[in-house]
Amino acid sequence: QVRLVESGGGLVQPGGSLRLSCAASGSIRSIYTMGWYRQAPGNQRELVATITSGGSTNYADSVKGRFTISRDNAKNTEYLQMNSLKPEDTAVYYCNADIVGLDWRLRTYWGQGTQVTVSS
Repeated sequence: QVRLVESGGGLVQPGGSLRLSCAASGSIRSIYTMGWYRQAPGNQRELVATITSGGSTNYADSVKGRFTISRDNAKNTEYLQMNSLKPEDTAVYYCNADIVGLDWRLRTYWGQGTQVTVSS
């Protein structure tokens, strides 16, 4: 059994910062690409950022220069540092990860989601 547990969401004023964390636990053999997605009310879930096991990153144009994705492979944890937040960043943020379990099968797992609200 593999779980992804997110933390760090909340309410922040425009221009502020938040840091999200996502820790993977359970029967893990290895973790490949990890990512963050978000879904605002009435919208489809969209990619925010991804990071490979080697540290290569990819960002949505809307967050480039403001958000930074990182990971700590020793802790099976990824992070999303969000700076200069805007009201349009308001959404439920989900982490995901491509994980090989003890059965050697590759699966994609999702966290439960954490609410980020940017408002004055």
